[in-house]
Amino acid sequence: QVQLVESGGGSVQSGGSLRLICEASGYTYSRTFCLAWFRQAPGKEREGVACIDSDGSTTKYTRSVKGRFTISRDNAKNTLYLQMDSLKPEDTAMYYCAARPRESYSGTYYCPWPGDFSHYGQGTQVTVSS
Repeated sequence: QVQLVESGGGSVQSGGSLRLICEASGYTYSRTFCLAWFRQAPGKEREGVACIDSDGSTTKYTRSVKGRFTISRDNAKNTLYLQMDSLKPEDTAMYYCAARPRESYSGTYYCPWPGDFSHYGQGTQVTVSS
């Protein structure tokens, strides 16, 4: 069973930075999994923030965080990161790490995005004050 544990959340002022960390365990072939960050603010639907493919070569972001957030992964450590800079009050949400097996089409592997993920962590709270 895949387990995901997030850390690094906290409270910062607008313009500040945070680095979220997700430690994964329970799956042997980490390099076959897509990883992502989602977030959910009170009263809103869950939103996909960023996704990274199994070898880290391709990243995708939701429009509102492009240029401010950076997703990365270290497969040797089974760890996913989200560097968040220039934070805004609208970034306030519970942030979740997510994982899913990659897909294949005509011999090519890819990570569907946006898409449904099969495993989620319990989340870490990010609060940005103005």
